[in-house]
Amino acid sequence: MSDTRRRVKVYTLNEDRQWDDRGTGHVSSTYVEELKGMSLLVRAESDGSLLLESKINPNTAYQKQQDTLIVWSEAENYDLALSFQEKAGCDEIWEKICQVQGKDPSVEVTQDLIDESEEERFEEMPETSHLIDLPTCELNKLEEIADLVTSVLSSPIRREKLALALENEGYIKKLLQLFQACENLENTEGLHHLYEIIRGILFLNKATLFEVMFSDECIMDVVGCLEYDPALAQPKRHREFLTKTAKFKEVIPITDSELRQKIHQTYRVQYIQDIILPTPSVFEENFLSTLTSFIFFNKVEIVSMLQEDEKFLSEVFAQLTDEATDDDKRRELVNFFKEFCAFSQTLQPQNRDAFFKTLAKLGILPALEIVMGMDDLQVRSAATDIFSYLVEFSPSMVREFVMQEAQQSDDDILLINVVIEQMICDTDPELGGAVQLMGLLRTLIDPENMLATTNKTEKSEFLNFFYNHCMHVLTAPLLTNTSEDKCEKDFFLKHYRYSWSFICTPSHSHSHSTPSSSISQDNIVGSNKNNTICPDNYQTAQLLALILELLTFCVEHHTYHIKNYIMNKDLLRRVLVLMNSKHTFLALCALRFMRRIIGLKDEFYNRYITKGNLFEPVINALLDNGTRYNLLNSAVIELFEFIRVEDIKSLTAHIVENFYKALESIEYVQTFKGLKTKYEQEKDRQNQKLNSNRFRRDAKALEEDEEMWFNEDEEEEGKAVVAPVEKSKPEDDFPDNYEKFMETKKAKESEDKENLPKRTSPGGFKFTFSHSASAANGTNSKSVVAQTPPATSNGSSSKTTNLPTSVTATKSFSQHIFSAYTVPATG
Repeated sequence: MSDTRRRVKVYTLNEDRQWDDRGTGHVSSTYVEELKGMSLLVRAESDGSLLLESKINPNTAYQKQQDTLIVWSEAENYDLALSFQEKAGCDEIWEKICQVQGKDPSVEVTQDLIDESEEERFEEMPETSHLIDLPTCELNKLEEIADLVTSVLSSPIRREKLALALENEGYIKKLLQLFQACENLENTEGLHHLYEIIRGILFLNKATLFEVMFSDECIMDVVGCLEYDPALAQPKRHREFLTKTAKFKEVIPITDSELRQKIHQTYRVQYIQDIILPTPSVFEENFLSTLTSFIFFNKVEIVSMLQEDEKFLSEVFAQLTDEATDDDKRRELVNFFKEFCAFSQTLQPQNRDAFFKTLAKLGILPALEIVMGMDDLQVRSAATDIFSYLVEFSPSMVREFVMQEAQQSDDDILLINVVIEQMICDTDPELGGAVQLMGLLRTLIDPENMLATTNKTEKSEFLNFFYNHCMHVLTAPLLTNTSEDKCEKDFFLKHYRYSWSFICTPSHSHSHSTPSSSISQDNIVGSNKNNTICPDNYQTAQLLALILELLTFCVEHHTYHIKNYIMNKDLLRRVLVLMNSKHTFLALCALRFMRRIIGLKDEFYNRYITKGNLFEPVINALLDNGTRYNLLNSAVIELFEFIRVEDIKSLTAHIVENFYKALESIEYVQTFKGLKTKYEQEKDRQNQKLNSNRFRRDAKALEEDEEMWFNEDEEEEGKAVVAPVEKSKPEDDFPDNYEKFMETKKAKESEDKENLPKRTSPGGFKFTFSHSASAANGTNSKSVVAQTPPATSNGSSSKTTNLPTSVTATKSFSQHIFSAYTVPATG
């Protein structure tokens, strides 16, 4: 006996009534001591592990379907199926099952499916009534036949008997002959009865009946019967659609007639299930499980037959990548691959793995690069769907391809950059395609699905590649829409001029203009005479929100790479410009980005935020929001509450020292008073520590003085006492200097009250926030911050330090906090 005869796939039916592939192996029937009986065993062909161990229960109903399938239920909601590679193997195991149950192997089902109440009634039935007597198949009997078919649906045992009767007498073909007669006679009543009859036969859920009904000879008449629903005033025209509207396109001629017939059959049966049959009720929901299985196994066969035809696939790829192929042909080829990949989801994991590796070997990814850059929206959409199948199957395969590609190509034509540009240039008002592409990008840059081995670390290699070659493309719209730098905008326009015009240019400006001239400086989102940088265009705001969502994901998962990028590009400052957006969802995205950064509790980030004075735009947004109780208000409050609860000392000190005057009037939450309390408690602890150190130093100095007094004369003694005191003077006097500083600071605050910023809303102050990078480098000439005296007499900022004026004008308490950390300078 050859192995192929017993080679099987094991399937289980999930909660969604879909078959899940459990693996491929070889089946045998043997006595198992633990189960006390003959059992079916399936061992995996890959490693010999046990895929299935199922006792052949004498009372279990086993069904044989399509010559190569055996299906049964082991529990109320646990269905199993064995799909054999060869019919001979299926027949052999079927004989074993029938032998255990004492059945004739010629039957298609070994037991009747009955419930307890039905079983009691069945025991009382005389043996002669084992089959249902069908009325003669005549026009005047159609109503009787329809009543019979409808009446048996509630009884499992009667459904089985009716199915056997229909099969044995060749009844279905006779019914379809009556249908043709009724149509010719325009017998509407008879056609309505035939609708009920054929629909009821489908609900019998028998594979043997499906094979008859869905044959080339019968299927169109079955569809015709289902057109005459009595609930409809006019019959549907399903046959017209299937024969005239729906066209079977062979992108490459299919020479295998069996394969062509299987494709036709699967499409039509899928149409019956999805379009013609009404949505099943709760009572009927399990009636079509066999129909679902019929379609599923058909798809498995189609993919397997196509995959085995190497010449066919090679020809498809050759035409897809051939520059001479016209657009219509290329569109058909891409749509074929889309359907092909969709069907491949029915394959078992090992076969699906081989399938996608075959596609990769033939060059599916370079081909996608070509078609994703085409102008045809339908082609781009289909290419995106194919790309999504590839990413879902193996992100590592896609990552490996793009990293190899980077060694030979410019950044502009890299596959990932093509994907990013398609996301940026999506012309759909709802950005449906951009959302899908953003999800794929997230999968590709997710470290959770990156492989790590002893010799190769995919995470570090790919992230280095992404941040060096792709990140600038992703952030280009964000940096452009938050910049006043004309050069930067010109660079962006140069690369995305045509597609970006649909987003950035008002619709009325397209008339009488070419793509190359459709964008002027005035049309750039956020570029106007008042330098209002935030985008007012809703579609642009949506795009920036998507980009921010992806960057926020990077903050959470790419600690090292994104940190360098944020600090080198001063990215957070640019993002916080969007806090001024009229689109609240975009302001919330910007705030969420900052919240994720603060949530890391990383002192590098904290130092960057305080040096750049990056709380200003957040506080301005809170104050501009006024007394409105909305999501923006809650999100800002939650940000500060997190800082308070987590006791992030450096941020607490910065907020209280620079912004408390503006926030102290907010009393509907205790967050800001709580921050002030935390700040004062920490200040007291620092003072106590300084005083304690001073006391210990004074005691030590006194001991040294006494020793010197005894060992030296009076004149030298005086010098000896002064020397150590002078040496330690800077440290000893520091608490006094600090107290003097605090007194001076309080006095200065009282003087500055006259010059405090004007309130922009009840209980609020307004700060001027410079979005330029110079603020982070200590050259912020626009920043006006409460409580802080100017650095020089004319109020201009000094360049003698890396901290902005508002933080470095005096030695503040926050600097003592920073002194506790040894934070290297960021590059």
